[in-house]
Amino acid sequence: MLKLAAIDIGSNAIRIQLTRVTLYQGNTTFKRLEYVRFPLRLGHDVFTTGKISGQSQTKFLKLMHAFKILIDLYEVDDYMGCATSAMREAENGRPLIDQVKAELDLEIKIIDGDKEAFMINKAIFPYMDEKAYLHIDVGGGSTEFNFYQNNEKLLSKSFQIGSVRHLETDSSHHMWSEMKNWIEQKVLKKSVKIHAIGTGGNINKVQDLAKKKPGKPISLKKVIETQAYIKSFDMEERINKLQLNPDRADVIIPALDIYINAMRWSKSASIIVPDTGLKDGIMQVLYERNKEKFQ
Repeated sequence: MLKLAAIDIGSNAIRIQLTRVTLYQGNTTFKRLEYVRFPLRLGHDVFTTGKISGQSQTKFLKLMHAFKILIDLYEVDDYMGCATSAMREAENGRPLIDQVKAELDLEIKIIDGDKEAFMINKAIFPYMDEKAYLHIDVGGGSTEFNFYQNNEKLLSKSFQIGSVRHLETDSSHHMWSEMKNWIEQKVLKKSVKIHAIGTGGNINKVQDLAKKKPGKPISLKKVIETQAYIKSFDMEERINKLQLNPDRADVIIPALDIYINAMRWSKSASIIVPDTGLKDGIMQVLYERNKEKFQ
């Protein structure tokens, strides 16, 4: 038996998942022990001021302390913590990570867009086959595109636009043009039918509202209709009637702008939503580096 912990420090929220992995009669089973998602929006600070505020630093340190307690209480065999765009762009991101290491003996890695995409790709492989897929991952501060064909990643690109950054700042027209040009000039150039696959909390919420099971396609028309439906409610109604978390209720509309445009540019009629993300990819990496303990 293995106990593993994955920490995902995003721009809109921070998560930890603790999982028990067991091998029984030749079958490997993953059982979630704990999952905590805390709405600490580091991107609000970083994308407007360039650094993490004192108040957010205090909350972050308290949260990491809580995560360290969970890791110790569950006697975790191995863990990995990854921080993405907000932390890597913050002027004081590295010193804050160093402080966590010094005070809590908890190691966090600040990863780039390529590493983030690599981790998430680990979690979506079971949902793809030999067809051509454009993987769209919209985070709080960045969007990653990956193109697959015959179960092989052929192209990858990270763009500095995400749900929180799009909400907090005037997203550069140049960045939108770059994304469109990359898809049209790199992906469509392959001259094959493109199937979209989407990851991220906002597209997962569309899946919930559309009452679709993970891995089942959602039409572009349905995504557009769902965005219009959500937009028809004010913030209070989104929270109370649609049961959206407050930190999801405001960013979901700009996030869906990215998914919808990427699908249109790639001529994808539908999108598969596996309901997986960075934490799941981290968990897979942890399992792969520890699975010899099962031998």
